[in-house]
Amino acid sequence: MTATRTARERARAELTQEIKDEARRQLADVGAHGLSLRAVARELGMVSSALYRYFPSRDHLLTDLIVDAYNAIGEAAEKADPGKGDPQDRWLAIWNGTRDWARAHPHEYALIYGSPIPGYEAPQDTVAPAARVALALVKVLANTDTEVRAASEVPAELRAQALTLTKALGIVAGPETVTRLLMAWTQLFGAISFDLFGQYVGSVDPADAFFAHTARRMAEFVGL
Repeated sequence: MTATRTARERARAELTQEIKDEARRQLADVGAHGLSLRAVARELGMVSSALYRYFPSRDHLLTDLIVDAYNAIGEAAEKADPGKGDPQDRWLAIWNGTRDWARAHPHEYALIYGSPIPGYEAPQDTVAPAARVALALVKVLANTDTEVRAASEVPAELRAQALTLTKALGIVAGPETVTRLLMAWTQLFGAISFDLFGQYVGSVDPADAFFAHTARRMAEFVGL
């Protein structure tokens, strides 16, 4: 009975993966807005009722795709970090690894950092995977003695948010360092999004030199 259950579980896992792979292919054609369980089932030669046993709704399938994408870009960032050596070089490696993944998987990147999907609300399950790139950057900062000296006082509301964030991340850092890290994190994905979505055309396209310069300046900005 154990072997039978294992075989069934394996078959279910394989079909689940096939469903998600087909859904990713359709993202390239119709985007997240046009993703349809019926269309996925049709391409796989399944009846819709059978596919619903794996994903009860389009939103359940979207959530799985979103979690997978966040985990994939997070893993790319983590693997890019050599884990030792000059902190600024590690920071730059993470930025480049994140960008390389995004450029290799533009449709999956658009799913998590593109336009919001009407009617879809991401569940709590997506929060931890979404934080992986930021945590990779935090890890570089946490392994240094860096502490940014504030040129001006951090506003009280932002100071409270920074304190909450440091507790959640389990790190020791002042509010100015934490807020600068948040700025750098948003700058990373802003630079990637501008690149992938064609916003640099007519200015710094190709954006390789600009991205490299931005990454280094952001490293200096957080104190590396």
